[in-house]
Amino acid sequence: MFEALSDRLESAWKSLRGQDKISESNINEALREVRRALLEADVNLQVIKDFIAEVKDKALGAEVVKGVNPDQQFIKIVHDELVTLMGETNVPLADAAVKPTVVLMAGLQGTGKTTATAKLALHLRKENRSTLLVATDVYRPAAVDQLITLGEQIGVPVFELGTEANPVDIARQGIEQARATRVDTVIVDTAGRLQIDPKMMAELADIKAAIHPDEVLLVVDAMTGQEAANLTRTFHEQIGITGAILTKMDGDARGGAALSVRQISGQPIKFIGVGEKVEALQPFYPDRMASRILGMGDVLTLVEKAQEAVDIADAEKLQRKILEAEFDFDDFLKQMRFMKSMGSLGSIMKLIPGLGKQISGEMLEQGEVQLKRCEAMINSMTREERKHPNLLSGSPSRRRRIAAGSGHQEKDVSKLVSDFTKMRSLMQQMGRGGGMPGLGGGMPGLGGGMPGLGGAPGLPGLGGSRPGFRAPSSKKQKKQKKKKGFGQL
Repeated sequence: MFEALSDRLESAWKSLRGQDKISESNINEALREVRRALLEADVNLQVIKDFIAEVKDKALGAEVVKGVNPDQQFIKIVHDELVTLMGETNVPLADAAVKPTVVLMAGLQGTGKTTATAKLALHLRKENRSTLLVATDVYRPAAVDQLITLGEQIGVPVFELGTEANPVDIARQGIEQARATRVDTVIVDTAGRLQIDPKMMAELADIKAAIHPDEVLLVVDAMTGQEAANLTRTFHEQIGITGAILTKMDGDARGGAALSVRQISGQPIKFIGVGEKVEALQPFYPDRMASRILGMGDVLTLVEKAQEAVDIADAEKLQRKILEAEFDFDDFLKQMRFMKSMGSLGSIMKLIPGLGKQISGEMLEQGEVQLKRCEAMINSMTREERKHPNLLSGSPSRRRRIAAGSGHQEKDVSKLVSDFTKMRSLMQQMGRGGGMPGLGGGMPGLGGGMPGLGGAPGLPGLGGSRPGFRAPSSKKQKKQKKKKGFGQL
């Protein structure tokens, strides 16, 4: 989403490179580029004016630290102001002392409100909070059925009384049902309209008065730009909201909504939707978002994604297999599926500092295709061949059979086996503290197109360890079994 904004800001830093210090003359050009970048990102005009004024004031008043270039210091100032602009800290969802915690979802039609309701329920379930969904949208065709289907998909019950009942009665009875079944959190999905109208607002006000929610979350489409902030402010003035969920943050929108909502509406962004799948909901952290905007990656989110998907026992078993050079094609296939569970290859690369801009969209697309080719070839192997990759090294007949079964050529299978063997040797060397030697052909099957992905140090799930990482003793392994450290993944 923020690629265009990141590129524009990159050109702002260039105007300060080679300068001895930040001055009135050289800062103005950089600020003009920042202003253009924010305008193109559809950030609210008043927000831009205030932001530029704050950055200029702090930049001119800052002393350049010895050893730090002016452009680097300017980036730090812009980063800090972006964090301030978006709210400084994450604002967690309420957890009421008297259960159940009640969350009221509001928003216009087409913003992804019902899907966001299910995403939030799944997020809470991962935090071990039991949830009940309440379907009060009796106007939009199949809205109730959609919520029931999503509830079944994530294993969360849905309370509904059909499409003939009064939405206020449905909400009230849903809360009573939650109390009777001792559910921790209730999420009430409400009806939306194509635009704000008195009828919708009156119904929302009635539901709110009836159930006294602990949270009123407005679901906003990030692709509406600065209008998202104005919408949030209008809802807050008329209904009273406690926060917003920005959806479609993975699209090609320009990002102005994320930069405008807090400042214009006064209400925090609590979550962002980063995909269509029900797992694609993330808590909103202003500092992490600022790092992404400035092309610095987001390692903390990457670690959290890995910790959600990784099994510590499997990770320790895999580590032992790497150290003993017993890493096989079954393990490799498991790691590829692990990566898929964390998101697309592109979304993972963007979270790694320095990789987002080095790898083009074409390379990522090629990488996705090659990973599928890899998986097809491995699936065409026998169980014995997957367990013992060396069987394929000296057997052309086996490689021909695998090629025919997967729809590829024998040379593709040969390259996969060759690259895999090299990667396994390198991973063993790295695991024993041998540092990070040249990575040869890169990840098996990628043909060198994305060197370094196989066994990349610190990249969770790919079997790589950090350079210099040594295998822990058996005593240390026992102590680490209950920990989720980055080096263990």
